[in-house]
Amino acid sequence: MLDARLILDPDLHVADVDRRTFGSFVEHMGRCVYTGIFEPGHPEADDDGHRRDVLALAREMGVTLVRYPGGNFVSGYRWEDGVGPREDRPTRLDAAWHSLETNAHGLGEFVTWARKADIEVNLAMNLGTRGVLEALDLHEYCNHPGGTYWSDLRIAHGHPEPFGIRMWCLGNEMDGPWQMGHKTAEEYGRLAAETARALRMVDPDLELVACGSSGRGMPTFGEWEATVLELAYDQVDRISAHAYYDEVDAGDLGSFLASAVDMEAFISEVVATADHVGAKLRSSKRIDISFDEWNVWYQPDLEVPTEDWPVAPRIAEDTYDVADAVVVGSLLITLLRRSDRVTTACQAQLVNALAPIRSEPGGPAWRQTSFYPFAQAARFARGKVLAVQAITPSYECARFGATPVVHAVATHDPDRDEVVVFVVNRHVDEPVSLTLGIRAFPDHRVVEHLTLSDPDVRAVNTEDDPLRVVPRQVEVTQRDGDDEQVLLPPVSWNVVRLRRP
Repeated sequence: MLDARLILDPDLHVADVDRRTFGSFVEHMGRCVYTGIFEPGHPEADDDGHRRDVLALAREMGVTLVRYPGGNFVSGYRWEDGVGPREDRPTRLDAAWHSLETNAHGLGEFVTWARKADIEVNLAMNLGTRGVLEALDLHEYCNHPGGTYWSDLRIAHGHPEPFGIRMWCLGNEMDGPWQMGHKTAEEYGRLAAETARALRMVDPDLELVACGSSGRGMPTFGEWEATVLELAYDQVDRISAHAYYDEVDAGDLGSFLASAVDMEAFISEVVATADHVGAKLRSSKRIDISFDEWNVWYQPDLEVPTEDWPVAPRIAEDTYDVADAVVVGSLLITLLRRSDRVTTACQAQLVNALAPIRSEPGGPAWRQTSFYPFAQAARFARGKVLAVQAITPSYECARFGATPVVHAVATHDPDRDEVVVFVVNRHVDEPVSLTLGIRAFPDHRVVEHLTLSDPDVRAVNTEDDPLRVVPRQVEVTQRDGDDEQVLLPPVSWNVVRLRRP
């Protein structure tokens, strides 16, 4: 058995836990919207056509913010198509996912759904095939109280109160050649700056996110961020980062379980670039990161329709196993560890398309294995993120070489006097005896240890067996003296709560 140790101290903290860390993403991709959150005629549909079973799972998951409506979809989207009477809305070709978009569910319906779920909307604007004027029109429709063309049109559409959307994405993955309206860094940086400047003339308090690189492996990574920020630094608040991981691309299970090593490097490099630009511009302003697309996604298995134009086809409906869930947990640990600069994050996506929630048309909805790390982190991470000191053995993996076996973060909630440790054992074979050094938290003891693991790391949840993989309580093993000790199974996600008895 391997041994590791974590040292916890309330005086050593990174930042406050930002509730926007627990964001999600709803794109008009595959069945995320249609037969996902929206399915009129379903036994669980409410009066607006929203599935109550999916809505309940989104609440249970603890989602705080949702980025909408894309994604690649947004770069060809006319938001005006999805407002007003449904019978008057046009059906369009969606080139991004080679599908038909009926526009039966649009902006107003999504804001209505988000309010039911008590979720903040993060709205993405089309800066691929559209520009400054269309962005201003969209903002006016959403946020102006009334007395203007677009705001009065919103009122006429049955939404008398402004939507009050504060956070806006200035396009999506504009560095990607696959993106409609793909631009160079200079072209996009100038457009983002012009759009942001115009929006701030209407509302100076908006939070604006510029497009960063769509992946760390892009040939223009780093240079893209530097150029965009030099042009738009004073006008934006955050720059985006996107990352997806899968075992096929990683090459082996050990490398896949270490995916967060890449994410941590990605974050550090974007921070370094942003701070370099800030110093070059002699600016006291700090640009943070919106990690608004992240997840496990088996992109080599992606199949997009190529011949016909179906409505809501099955695209990217990955089924996640135990190993996938552990990687999701490890990525969440990274996002929390970097709460000093990652102030928004969105797991992509919420339902059906590479999602923690699955649903069937006319049928049930259920939790994938990846649902649980997100839900537990959203529930238990409160207060301050601690700068955990880890003493851990390493293991060798093909992609990263010597890699820490234990990956962990902890939060401290002074109001509840509770410390919560989120920890992953990456080792494919060996359990870990983990000692929690809590001398700075006198009288605290482990009151609960939850683990998600299975002897079969390929175990999954399905429509027929939706509870095959669930977190389970572990018998609490306490140790004499100032420390506590817990056992981490191989390939496991763990939540350890400590309080005064």
